[in-house]
Amino acid sequence: MIIGIVTETKAEENRVSMTPEGVEVMKHHGHSILVQKHAGLGSGFLDDEFAMHGAEIVRSAKNIFDRAEMILRVKEPQPSEYRWLREGQVYFSYLHLAASEEVTQALIKTGAVNIAYETIQKSNGVLPLLIPMSEVAGQMAVQEGAKYLEMAQGGDGVLLGGVPGVDPGTVLIIGGGVVGLNAAKKASGLGADVYILDVNLDRLRYLSDVMPKNCFTLMSSPATIRELLPKADVIVGAVLVPGGRTPTLIRREMLKIMKKGAVLIDVSIDQGGCFETSRETTHREPTYVVDGIVHYAVSNMPGAVPKTSTIALTNATLPYVLEIADKGWKQAMKDNPEITRGANIVKGRVTHQAVAEVFGLEYTPLDKVL
Repeated sequence: MIIGIVTETKAEENRVSMTPEGVEVMKHHGHSILVQKHAGLGSGFLDDEFAMHGAEIVRSAKNIFDRAEMILRVKEPQPSEYRWLREGQVYFSYLHLAASEEVTQALIKTGAVNIAYETIQKSNGVLPLLIPMSEVAGQMAVQEGAKYLEMAQGGDGVLLGGVPGVDPGTVLIIGGGVVGLNAAKKASGLGADVYILDVNLDRLRYLSDVMPKNCFTLMSSPATIRELLPKADVIVGAVLVPGGRTPTLIRREMLKIMKKGAVLIDVSIDQGGCFETSRETTHREPTYVVDGIVHYAVSNMPGAVPKTSTIALTNATLPYVLEIADKGWKQAMKDNPEITRGANIVKGRVTHQAVAEVFGLEYTPLDKVL
Protein backbone atom coordinates (compact mmCIF):
# COMPACT_ATOMS: atom_id res chain seq x y z
CA MET A 1 0.00 0.00 0.00
CA ILE A 2 1.13 3.58 -0.60
CA ILE A 3 1.06 5.47 2.71
CA GLY A 4 1.16 9.26 2.87
CA ILE A 5 2.43 11.21 5.88
CA VAL A 6 1.55 14.87 5.48
CA THR A 7 2.57 17.95 7.41
CA GLU A 8 0.15 19.08 10.10
CA THR A 9 -1.58 22.32 9.12
CA LYS A 10 -3.68 22.91 12.23
CA ALA A 11 -2.44 26.01 14.06
CA GLU A 12 0.67 25.33 16.17
CA GLU A 13 0.51 21.57 15.70
CA ASN A 14 4.11 20.32 15.68
CA ARG A 15 3.58 16.57 15.90
CA VAL A 16 3.98 14.21 12.96
CA SER A 17 2.01 10.98 12.57
CA MET A 18 4.99 8.60 12.42
CA THR A 19 8.66 8.54 13.39
CA PRO A 20 11.41 7.54 10.92
CA GLU A 21 11.74 4.25 12.83
CA GLY A 22 8.05 3.58 12.20
CA VAL A 23 8.59 4.24 8.50
CA GLU A 24 11.33 1.58 8.45
CA VAL A 25 8.94 -1.01 9.91
CA MET A 26 6.34 -0.15 7.26
CA LYS A 27 8.98 -0.54 4.53
CA HIS A 28 9.92 -3.99 5.83
CA HIS A 29 6.27 -4.98 5.28
CA GLY A 30 6.56 -3.95 1.65
CA HIS A 31 4.72 -0.63 1.78
CA SER A 32 5.74 2.63 0.09
CA ILE A 33 5.92 5.66 2.36
CA LEU A 34 5.57 9.22 1.12
CA VAL A 35 6.56 11.91 3.62
CA GLN A 36 5.91 15.57 2.96
CA LYS A 37 8.99 17.77 3.08
CA HIS A 38 9.61 19.12 6.61
CA ALA A 39 6.67 17.10 8.05
CA GLY A 40 8.77 15.99 11.01
CA LEU A 41 10.70 19.19 11.57
CA GLY A 42 8.52 20.40 14.45
CA SER A 43 9.13 17.12 16.28
CA GLY A 44 12.86 17.15 15.66
CA PHE A 45 12.88 14.60 12.81
CA LEU A 46 14.69 15.71 9.64
CA ASP A 47 13.85 14.76 6.07
CA ASP A 48 17.19 12.96 5.81
CA GLU A 49 16.20 10.69 8.70
CA PHE A 50 12.94 9.73 7.01
CA ALA A 51 14.75 9.14 3.71
CA MET A 52 17.44 7.05 5.41
CA HIS A 53 14.69 4.81 6.82
CA GLY A 54 13.10 4.32 3.41
CA ALA A 55 10.65 7.17 2.84
CA GLU A 56 10.25 9.16 -0.35
CA ILE A 57 10.28 12.88 0.44
CA VAL A 58 7.53 14.72 -1.45
CA ARG A 59 7.27 18.50 -1.67
CA SER A 60 3.49 19.08 -1.73
CA ALA A 61 0.63 17.73 0.35
CA LYS A 62 -1.62 17.56 -2.71
CA ASN A 63 0.84 15.25 -4.45
CA ILE A 64 0.66 12.92 -1.47
CA PHE A 65 -3.15 13.04 -1.34
CA ASP A 66 -3.22 12.25 -5.07
CA ARG A 67 -0.89 9.26 -4.80
CA ALA A 68 -1.51 7.71 -1.37
CA GLU A 69 -4.06 5.01 -0.63
CA MET A 70 -3.94 5.86 3.08
CA ILE A 71 -3.23 9.26 4.65
CA LEU A 72 -1.75 9.29 8.16
CA ARG A 73 -2.23 12.44 10.16
CA VAL A 74 -2.33 13.53 13.78
CA LYS A 75 -5.30 15.88 13.34
CA GLU A 76 -8.38 16.20 11.14
CA PRO A 77 -8.13 17.59 7.58
CA GLN A 78 -8.35 21.33 7.23
CA PRO A 79 -10.94 23.01 4.94
CA SER A 80 -8.44 23.60 2.12
CA GLU A 81 -7.77 19.84 2.04
CA TYR A 82 -11.32 18.47 1.90
CA ARG A 83 -11.35 18.50 -1.90
CA TRP A 84 -8.18 16.38 -2.03
CA LEU A 85 -9.74 13.41 -0.29
CA ARG A 86 -11.30 10.86 -2.63
CA GLU A 87 -13.71 7.97 -2.45
CA GLY A 88 -12.21 4.84 -0.92
CA GLN A 89 -9.07 6.60 0.32
CA VAL A 90 -8.30 5.90 3.99
CA TYR A 91 -7.80 8.88 6.32
CA PHE A 92 -6.49 7.73 9.72
CA SER A 93 -6.05 10.34 12.47
CA TYR A 94 -7.63 11.96 15.51
CA LEU A 95 -10.92 13.25 14.09
CA HIS A 96 -13.02 14.28 17.14
CA LEU A 97 -16.03 14.64 14.85
CA ALA A 98 -18.56 15.14 17.65
CA ALA A 99 -17.01 18.58 18.22
CA SER A 100 -17.34 19.72 14.59
CA GLU A 101 -20.35 19.37 12.33
CA GLU A 102 -18.40 21.16 9.59
CA VAL A 103 -15.69 18.47 9.44
CA THR A 104 -18.30 15.71 9.74
CA GLN A 105 -20.33 17.00 6.79
CA ALA A 106 -17.18 17.57 4.71
CA LEU A 107 -15.95 14.02 5.25
CA ILE A 108 -19.35 12.59 4.36
CA LYS A 109 -19.10 14.32 0.98
CA THR A 110 -15.62 12.96 0.21
CA GLY A 111 -16.62 9.29 0.19
CA ALA A 112 -13.34 8.50 1.98
CA VAL A 113 -12.85 5.86 4.70
CA ASN A 114 -12.34 7.92 7.85
CA ILE A 115 -10.94 6.03 10.83
CA ALA A 116 -10.51 7.90 14.12
CA TYR A 117 -7.67 7.16 16.50
CA GLU A 118 -9.83 8.14 19.45
CA THR A 119 -12.56 5.54 18.83
CA ILE A 120 -10.31 2.52 18.19
CA GLN A 121 -11.45 0.49 21.18
CA LYS A 122 -10.61 -2.85 22.76
CA SER A 123 -13.30 -5.24 23.99
CA ASN A 124 -12.68 -4.14 27.60
CA GLY A 125 -13.39 -0.51 26.70
CA VAL A 126 -9.74 0.63 26.61
CA LEU A 127 -8.97 3.27 23.96
CA PRO A 128 -5.37 2.35 23.04
CA LEU A 129 -4.66 5.24 20.67
CA LEU A 130 -6.09 7.85 23.02
CA ILE A 131 -4.06 6.63 26.00
CA PRO A 132 -0.60 8.00 25.07
CA MET A 133 -1.86 11.50 24.30
CA SER A 134 -4.11 11.42 27.35
CA GLU A 135 -1.08 10.58 29.46
CA VAL A 136 0.70 13.61 28.03
CA ALA A 137 -2.35 15.90 28.36
CA GLY A 138 -3.01 14.83 31.95
CA GLN A 139 0.47 15.71 33.08
CA MET A 140 0.46 18.93 31.06
CA ALA A 141 -2.88 19.99 32.55
CA VAL A 142 -1.37 20.35 36.02
CA GLN A 143 1.86 21.81 34.65
CA GLU A 144 -0.12 24.51 32.82
CA GLY A 145 -2.45 25.01 35.76
CA ALA A 146 0.49 25.64 38.07
CA LYS A 147 1.94 28.16 35.61
CA TYR A 148 -1.27 30.13 35.16
CA LEU A 149 -1.80 30.31 38.92
CA GLU A 150 1.13 32.71 38.97
CA MET A 151 0.05 36.30 39.59
CA ALA A 152 1.84 37.52 36.46
CA GLN A 153 -0.24 35.07 34.39
CA GLY A 154 -3.55 36.23 35.87
CA GLY A 155 -3.78 33.61 38.58
CA ASP A 156 -4.37 33.98 42.30
CA GLY A 157 -0.68 33.63 43.20
CA VAL A 158 -0.73 30.18 44.78
CA LEU A 159 2.16 27.69 44.68
CA LEU A 160 0.46 24.32 44.28
CA GLY A 161 2.85 22.44 46.53
CA GLY A 162 2.98 25.09 49.26
CA VAL A 163 6.03 25.48 51.48
CA PRO A 164 6.65 24.65 55.17
CA GLY A 165 4.18 26.65 57.21
CA VAL A 166 1.91 27.42 54.21
CA ASP A 167 -0.94 25.24 53.01
CA PRO A 168 -0.62 23.72 49.52
CA GLY A 169 -3.02 24.54 46.75
CA THR A 170 -6.04 22.43 45.84
CA VAL A 171 -6.57 20.66 42.54
CA LEU A 172 -9.99 19.33 41.52
CA ILE A 173 -9.97 16.74 38.73
CA ILE A 174 -13.30 15.81 37.16
CA GLY A 175 -12.94 12.43 35.48
CA GLY A 176 -10.80 9.51 36.65
CA GLY A 177 -9.71 8.08 33.29
CA VAL A 178 -6.21 8.21 31.82
CA VAL A 179 -6.12 12.03 31.75
CA GLY A 180 -7.44 12.27 35.29
CA LEU A 181 -5.05 9.64 36.64
CA ASN A 182 -2.02 11.34 35.12
CA ALA A 183 -3.17 14.77 36.26
CA ALA A 184 -3.67 13.41 39.77
CA LYS A 185 -0.22 11.81 39.82
CA LYS A 186 1.42 15.06 38.72
CA ALA A 187 -0.57 17.23 41.17
CA SER A 188 -0.03 14.81 44.06
CA GLY A 189 3.67 14.68 43.28
CA LEU A 190 3.84 18.47 43.53
CA GLY A 191 2.31 18.22 47.00
CA ALA A 192 -1.12 19.70 46.27
CA ASP A 193 -4.33 18.57 47.92
CA VAL A 194 -6.02 16.62 45.12
CA TYR A 195 -9.65 15.60 44.66
CA ILE A 196 -10.46 13.27 41.79
CA LEU A 197 -14.09 12.64 40.86
CA ASP A 198 -15.63 9.88 38.76
CA VAL A 199 -19.01 8.16 38.36
CA ASN A 200 -17.52 4.66 38.22
CA LEU A 201 -17.17 3.17 41.69
CA ASP A 202 -14.77 0.44 40.56
CA ARG A 203 -12.53 3.09 39.01
CA LEU A 204 -12.60 5.08 42.25
CA ARG A 205 -11.58 1.97 44.19
CA TYR A 206 -8.64 1.49 41.84
CA LEU A 207 -7.60 5.14 42.13
CA SER A 208 -7.88 4.97 45.91
CA ASP A 209 -5.49 2.00 45.91
CA VAL A 210 -2.82 3.51 43.66
CA MET A 211 -2.83 7.20 44.60
CA PRO A 212 -0.95 8.71 47.59
CA LYS A 213 -2.59 9.98 50.76
CA ASN A 214 -2.93 13.57 49.53
CA CYS A 215 -5.30 12.43 46.76
CA PHE A 216 -8.95 11.94 47.71
CA THR A 217 -11.41 10.01 45.54
CA LEU A 218 -15.08 11.01 45.47
CA MET A 219 -18.18 9.99 43.54
CA SER A 220 -18.93 12.74 41.05
CA SER A 221 -22.24 14.58 41.26
CA PRO A 222 -23.40 18.17 40.69
CA ALA A 223 -23.57 18.70 44.46
CA THR A 224 -20.02 17.41 45.02
CA ILE A 225 -18.66 19.65 42.26
CA ARG A 226 -20.43 22.69 43.76
CA GLU A 227 -19.05 21.85 47.20
CA LEU A 228 -15.45 21.61 45.98
CA LEU A 229 -15.37 24.56 43.55
CA PRO A 230 -14.84 27.26 46.24
CA LYS A 231 -11.74 25.39 47.51
CA ALA A 232 -10.10 24.68 44.18
CA ASP A 233 -7.17 26.61 42.75
CA VAL A 234 -6.98 24.45 39.60
CA ILE A 235 -9.87 22.50 38.07
CA VAL A 236 -9.08 19.94 35.37
CA GLY A 237 -11.92 18.82 33.10
CA ALA A 238 -10.98 15.27 32.10
CA VAL A 239 -14.32 13.79 31.03
CA LEU A 240 -14.65 11.55 27.98
CA VAL A 241 -17.62 10.10 26.13
CA PRO A 242 -15.98 7.92 23.42
CA GLY A 243 -16.85 9.42 20.05
CA GLY A 244 -19.51 11.70 21.56
CA ARG A 245 -19.73 15.22 22.92
CA THR A 246 -18.70 15.72 26.53
CA PRO A 247 -21.36 16.85 29.02
CA THR A 248 -21.26 20.37 30.49
CA LEU A 249 -20.38 20.01 34.18
CA ILE A 250 -19.57 23.57 35.25
CA ARG A 251 -22.06 26.27 34.23
CA ARG A 252 -21.22 29.94 33.99
CA GLU A 253 -23.17 30.86 37.11
CA MET A 254 -20.97 28.44 39.08
CA LEU A 255 -17.90 30.59 38.40
CA LYS A 256 -19.25 33.07 40.96
CA ILE A 257 -18.53 30.68 43.83
CA MET A 258 -14.91 30.07 42.74
CA LYS A 259 -11.78 31.89 43.88
CA LYS A 260 -10.83 34.83 41.68
CA GLY A 261 -7.74 33.81 39.74
CA ALA A 262 -8.50 30.09 39.90
CA VAL A 263 -7.64 28.20 36.70
CA LEU A 264 -9.93 25.99 34.60
CA ILE A 265 -8.09 23.51 32.34
CA ASP A 266 -10.52 21.94 29.86
CA VAL A 267 -8.76 18.87 28.46
CA SER A 268 -12.13 17.78 27.03
CA ILE A 269 -12.28 20.76 24.66
CA ASP A 270 -11.52 18.63 21.59
CA GLN A 271 -14.81 16.82 22.25
CA GLY A 272 -16.76 20.04 22.89
CA GLY A 273 -15.57 20.87 26.41
CA CYS A 274 -17.06 20.23 29.84
CA PHE A 275 -17.23 23.85 31.03
CA GLU A 276 -19.97 26.10 29.64
CA THR A 277 -17.54 29.01 29.28
CA SER A 278 -14.91 27.01 27.39
CA ARG A 279 -13.89 27.96 23.88
CA GLU A 280 -10.99 26.51 21.96
CA THR A 281 -7.66 28.28 22.37
CA THR A 282 -4.17 27.82 20.92
CA HIS A 283 -0.65 27.45 22.26
CA ARG A 284 0.06 30.99 21.06
CA GLU A 285 -2.93 32.43 22.97
CA PRO A 286 -3.79 29.68 25.46
CA THR A 287 -5.88 31.52 28.05
CA TYR A 288 -8.68 34.02 28.53
CA VAL A 289 -10.58 35.24 31.59
CA VAL A 290 -14.31 34.96 32.31
CA ASP A 291 -15.72 36.38 35.56
CA GLY A 292 -12.24 36.48 37.08
CA ILE A 293 -11.50 32.81 36.28
CA VAL A 294 -8.57 31.91 34.00
CA HIS A 295 -9.58 29.45 31.24
CA TYR A 296 -7.08 27.23 29.38
CA ALA A 297 -8.66 25.24 26.52
CA VAL A 298 -5.97 24.27 24.02
CA SER A 299 -7.34 21.42 21.93
CA ASN A 300 -3.97 19.94 20.95
CA MET A 301 -2.10 20.13 24.25
CA PRO A 302 0.40 17.34 23.39
CA GLY A 303 1.47 19.43 20.38
CA ALA A 304 3.47 21.55 22.81
CA VAL A 305 5.80 18.60 23.51
CA PRO A 306 5.89 17.11 20.00
CA LYS A 307 8.96 14.92 20.26
CA THR A 308 7.64 12.99 23.25
CA SER A 309 4.14 12.93 21.77
CA THR A 310 5.18 11.71 18.30
CA ILE A 311 7.22 8.82 19.67
CA ALA A 312 4.43 7.82 22.07
CA LEU A 313 1.82 8.07 19.32
CA THR A 314 3.82 5.96 16.86
CA ASN A 315 4.31 3.28 19.51
CA ALA A 316 0.54 2.99 19.81
CA THR A 317 -0.65 3.47 16.22
CA LEU A 318 1.91 1.42 14.29
CA PRO A 319 0.30 -2.03 14.84
CA TYR A 320 -3.05 -0.72 13.55
CA VAL A 321 -1.49 1.09 10.59
CA LEU A 322 0.33 -2.11 9.66
CA GLU A 323 -2.81 -4.22 9.85
CA ILE A 324 -4.81 -1.83 7.67
CA ALA A 325 -1.96 -1.55 5.17
CA ASP A 326 -1.22 -5.30 5.08
CA LYS A 327 -4.83 -6.43 4.69
CA GLY A 328 -6.64 -3.43 3.22
CA TRP A 329 -9.23 -1.53 5.25
CA LYS A 330 -12.14 -3.88 4.55
CA GLN A 331 -10.40 -7.06 5.61
CA ALA A 332 -8.76 -5.34 8.58
CA MET A 333 -12.18 -4.26 9.83
CA LYS A 334 -13.64 -7.72 9.28
CA ASP A 335 -10.77 -9.32 11.20
CA ASN A 336 -10.30 -6.79 13.99
CA PRO A 337 -13.30 -5.34 15.88
CA GLU A 338 -11.01 -2.72 17.43
CA ILE A 339 -10.48 -1.17 13.99
CA THR A 340 -14.19 -1.58 13.23
CA ARG A 341 -14.98 0.65 16.22
CA GLY A 342 -12.60 3.24 14.80
CA ALA A 343 -14.65 3.64 11.62
CA ASN A 344 -16.49 6.98 11.88
CA ILE A 345 -17.50 7.84 8.31
CA VAL A 346 -17.13 5.27 5.53
CA LYS A 347 -17.99 6.05 1.91
CA GLY A 348 -20.40 8.82 2.83
CA ARG A 349 -22.15 6.99 5.67
CA VAL A 350 -21.83 7.74 9.38
CA THR A 351 -20.78 4.44 10.95
CA HIS A 352 -20.22 5.64 14.52
CA GLN A 353 -23.45 5.96 16.45
CA ALA A 354 -22.30 8.68 18.86
CA VAL A 355 -21.30 10.96 15.97
CA ALA A 356 -24.64 10.38 14.22
CA GLU A 357 -26.60 11.15 17.38
CA VAL A 358 -24.78 14.43 18.09
CA PHE A 359 -25.81 15.92 14.74
CA GLY A 360 -29.07 14.04 14.13
CA LEU A 361 -27.61 12.14 11.17
CA GLU A 362 -28.56 8.71 9.92
CA TYR A 363 -26.45 5.97 11.50
CA THR A 364 -25.37 3.06 9.31
CA PRO A 365 -23.92 -0.06 10.98
CA LEU A 366 -20.54 -0.82 9.43
CA ASP A 367 -21.51 -4.34 8.37
CA LYS A 368 -23.96 -2.81 5.90
CA VAL A 369 -21.13 -0.86 4.31
CA LEU A 370 -18.74 -3.82 4.29
